[in-house]
Amino acid sequence: MTATTAATSQPSTGGGHPQRWLILGVICLAQLTVLLDNTVLSVAIPSLTSELHATTTDIQWMINAYSLVQSGLLLTAGNAADRYGRKKLLAIGLALFGLGSLAAGLADSTGQLIAARAGMGVGGAILMTTTLAVIMQIFADSERVKAIALWSTVSSLGFAGGPLIGGVILNHFWWGMIFLINIPIAVLALVAVLRLVPESKNPQGERPDVPGALLSTLGMTGVVYAIITGPEHGWTSVEVLVPAVVGLGTLTAFTLWELRTPYPMLDMHFFRNQKFIGAIGGSLLVVFGMGGSLFLLTQHLQFVLGYEPLEAGLRMAPLALTIVGLNLTGIGPRIVMKLGTPPTVVLGMTLVAGGLASIALLGGGTDGGYAGMLLGLVLMGGGIAVSSPAMANAIMSSIPPEKAGVGAGINGTLAEFGNGLGVAVLGAVLNARFAALVAVTAASLPAALAAAGSEAERRQISDAFASGLQTSQLVGAVAVLAGGLVSAALLRRAERNEARAERPAVAA
Repeated sequence: MTATTAATSQPSTGGGHPQRWLILGVICLAQLTVLLDNTVLSVAIPSLTSELHATTTDIQWMINAYSLVQSGLLLTAGNAADRYGRKKLLAIGLALFGLGSLAAGLADSTGQLIAARAGMGVGGAILMTTTLAVIMQIFADSERVKAIALWSTVSSLGFAGGPLIGGVILNHFWWGMIFLINIPIAVLALVAVLRLVPESKNPQGERPDVPGALLSTLGMTGVVYAIITGPEHGWTSVEVLVPAVVGLGTLTAFTLWELRTPYPMLDMHFFRNQKFIGAIGGSLLVVFGMGGSLFLLTQHLQFVLGYEPLEAGLRMAPLALTIVGLNLTGIGPRIVMKLGTPPTVVLGMTLVAGGLASIALLGGGTDGGYAGMLLGLVLMGGGIAVSSPAMANAIMSSIPPEKAGVGAGINGTLAEFGNGLGVAVLGAVLNARFAALVAVTAASLPAALAAAGSEAERRQISDAFASGLQTSQLVGAVAVLAGGLVSAALLRRAERNEARAERPAVAA
């Protein structure tokens, strides 16, 4: 395997590109639309259920088709941008994302919407990779940290603010507008990119790992499909075991391919580094807990408690506001500097787990109480704001500097895959608990409520869904807390090994 060459994207002057802040605003706007589409669909679930007759599995695939395609293509998109030109790929990504949004907004069946979401995922993968690459290109060292911090803040806002933005749109328009609103933004960003962003590429960059991208995407799709359909068909049924075995086999083939190809999408040797393993495990579980929680809470607020989309979005807003507020004030990085990475990870993951537990035990019932949910959302937001900077720094510092682009791609892949996995796993736990409490044949909660013969039966169905929500959130809390402790232990051990390795050099 050849060594990765340094990117030729450094600014030509000490102050960076003269229009760097304007360019940053443009690419952050593009980044925001991509990340909003990770969660904005959740508040449209009632509309999609009634107008497209979508089942729970359909809804999960509308969400997962977007995130899984992105997670499979992020690293390949980064390699392609380095080789063929970052400005060129950024423009292509905007065009694909806009076209996918148009197809999604005009879809009149669940199959069409799922396919359109997958197409949006291709454009989104290119955008998420190239926006950070352009920031690295146009900012000098003295300002790059500040620029990346603003980019990260927008990323957090986009990921957590989707329910609120979607609620505002659905309060005035039909569900297709949550996609069509992307089109003018994509066009504006495309024009600005073509006019403002300088081109840069690394002629000696690594070739795109197309087989790796296909294997990873197919493998993750098979595994998550098995998780989603497990409660419906039974975990030992052919419908579940076949995709599970195919998915795991494909992921094994992906690993073997990455070990032998001269231009791997993911260098498997990184997994020998305990610091790297601890950081990616923590990052995955944070997004796992948040993604699954948002998916379930928006349904609970609308289906069980009866809130309109905007009302549901407003009640989810404290999560986004907490993340953005703490990121803008720089509290997360300051805590890392004061406590060190392992203690910060424990603190952040404990807060996230505490938030999930608060939602389950204090805010997940059918009585309409919001205080427990509010507490849970604030705790989760605080935990994410504290732990994310620590783990992102650990990922980037655990790999060679010349592989910084790969590190950014890994971080993005974890976010996308963690969100899809959280929706699948916690959704499967909820569905299993729901099915165990009430015997209904309907394919979704709204259909089950509509088919109920009496108010008492509808109350029983709502209570069963709320119980499933509580169980799923507690499962998420245990997973996040246990993962945080293991992640911190690995990071602590890696730091001790690094310190021991440095002592002989200092003595010499």
